[in-house]
Amino acid sequence: MTLLTNILISIIALQHIAFLVLEMFYWDKPLGRRVFGHSKESAKVSKTLAANQGLYNGFLAAGLFWGLTLGADGMSVKIFFLACVLVAGIFGGITASRKILYIQALPALIGLVLTFLS
Repeated sequence: MTLLTNILISIIALQHIAFLVLEMFYWDKPLGRRVFGHSKESAKVSKTLAANQGLYNGFLAAGLFWGLTLGADGMSVKIFFLACVLVAGIFGGITASRKILYIQALPALIGLVLTFLS
């Protein structure tokens, strides 16, 4: 069970690295505009905010990877950062796009449940 949990947490962390890259470096590029559904104009205007959001996603990924490196002692770190991902996912799902609930919040919730069961 612990191996499955750590694999899921690794996937969630990698997902947040992908968000970092998309938001910080590709937000106003064709790939970023396609992924997030923005026009060229709106992407240009919101580029700085997206980069800031991407940086925060990087911190979430770093925290999850940190928790994984601590082994059994990292349980509280993993719980904290998974909870942060869950809250951010719920907030994003309510305020930005319902898809965020499935892409970000649901995996974090499953990760939390598995972490508590491990």
